[in-house]
Amino acid sequence: MVKLAANLTMMFNEHDFLDRFGAAAKAGFTAVEFLFPYAYPAERVAEELERHGLDLALFNLPPGNWEAGERGLACLPERAAEFEAGVATAMAYAARLKPKRLHLMSGNGKRAEAAAADSYRRSISMACAAAAPLGIDIVIEPINSRDMPAYFLNDFNFAAQLIGELGHPNLKLQYDTYHRQILHGDVLKSLAALMPIIGHVQIAAVPDRHEPGSGELDDGRILRALDTLAYAGYVGLEYRPAGDTVEGLAWRQRLGV
Repeated sequence: MVKLAANLTMMFNEHDFLDRFGAAAKAGFTAVEFLFPYAYPAERVAEELERHGLDLALFNLPPGNWEAGERGLACLPERAAEFEAGVATAMAYAARLKPKRLHLMSGNGKRAEAAAADSYRRSISMACAAAAPLGIDIVIEPINSRDMPAYFLNDFNFAAQLIGELGHPNLKLQYDTYHRQILHGDVLKSLAALMPIIGHVQIAAVPDRHEPGSGELDDGRILRALDTLAYAGYVGLEYRPAGDTVEGLAWRQRLGV
């Protein structure tokens, strides 16, 4: 059976962030993920993970000024020094929090611009080198242009090609079924084809990003397919509950997970 990780940025928003760990554990989760821990000391976040016996599946490297619309710095050559500092910050947190993966957001930019593409490649290599001694994989995630119109990495084929070209053993694909369906469709076949390079999976219903099973995809079939494909990682629940988080978890029983 697939292993589920509650996304604490999206879920349990009825509570303050540090209280979401206990809420997730009370709801039966044994693993969590979130976007950014940097508003809190690493030790404080670690205390919540340890208190509630939770594994940490994933968090993101610093994104730049998120509130201003920045979505990563990796493809921005003029921000290279800030990106490098962000990598150091992320590794300091990772050393204490011990996630399985770190997500490197590309930033907003155009793949046709050579300077952006070169910066992105250099940034990925830098992050992979920094994460390797900690035994952590770096994952990159194609994000659809409806949610993030300017995002640099918006194509699964390009992401797969880049992973192959760079050849870093700890560089993997973050496969989000929500983004995949909006970008390309063909979820089941692409999961099978890309499984050798997939490091992390996330799921949410399409098109409204609510609970699995509430949209146009057969999310139960997708989760069963991950079992058939022997996917051993976590499935991050990166969805926005349509109402109360705990009441919404009834989808798990309906889908048999």
